[in-house]
Amino acid sequence: MDAVIKMTNLRMRYNDKADYVLKGIDLEIMPGQIIGYIGPNGAGKSTTVKIMLGMIQNYEGDVEIFGENIKTNAVMYKQRIGYVPEVAVIYDSLSGYEYLIFIGELYKLDLKLVEYKAKEMFKLFGIQEALYNRISSYSKGMKQKLLIISSLIHDPDILFFDEPISGLDANSVMVFKEMIKQLSEQGKTIFYSSHIMEVVEKISDRIILLNKGVIAADGDFEMLKEKSKEGSLQDIFNQLTGFNEHEIIAKSLVETIRLNSIGEHDSADTMIQQEV
Repeated sequence: MDAVIKMTNLRMRYNDKADYVLKGIDLEIMPGQIIGYIGPNGAGKSTTVKIMLGMIQNYEGDVEIFGENIKTNAVMYKQRIGYVPEVAVIYDSLSGYEYLIFIGELYKLDLKLVEYKAKEMFKLFGIQEALYNRISSYSKGMKQKLLIISSLIHDPDILFFDEPISGLDANSVMVFKEMIKQLSEQGKTIFYSSHIMEVVEKISDRIILLNKGVIAADGDFEMLKEKSKEGSLQDIFNQLTGFNEHEIIAKSLVETIRLNSIGEHDSADTMIQQEV
């Protein structure tokens, strides 16, 4: 089986004087894998995804998707990918129906099929009454469901999800997690990026941890757990990224919140400095 995504010595910096954000990424992603793509802010996660989406082009190295170099075949592969960004700009003046018809036209889909899928998916996500309402009237959760639907409506082979369950109710989260599991079983490849470690731990069959522009860990959860001797993905993340000050920082925040006078601040600050 051939890799659906292949990166070879992928390097990226935003100008000639800047440090490299990506420092030589080598990856092969196979069809049907659910990839938990994690790392601290500034690790290079978003840059990697934007390169694969064709939003950044001045990178070094090679990126192949569906066996084609995306620098030489920069359009066709995009018809086979879906994307839910962490922060999205939606045309609020349109209705959900109009927005999905617009997406369908971009992908040159049969608009009768788009209409059918839109109605069915809105119903299955429990928001059928909002299909013809303006998006400006949608709650955060409803907008998130619309984004998920728009990323799926053309039946893509690779899905990029960045914090996709933000704003979803508990039932919809369960539906979403089961849906991506079934999609992966049908050969769809899912790139899942989130700061919620518990979710990444449960849904991913392969976890890639990026830190300071390099791959710090790559494997399933049990493999990473065995190598690091840690109990949870959050613990593994903290160990590999070198972040172990969360308890001290949290204590400092609590001490600050509970202050009733500046004098208390001085004594609390002295105590915290002694602990550090």
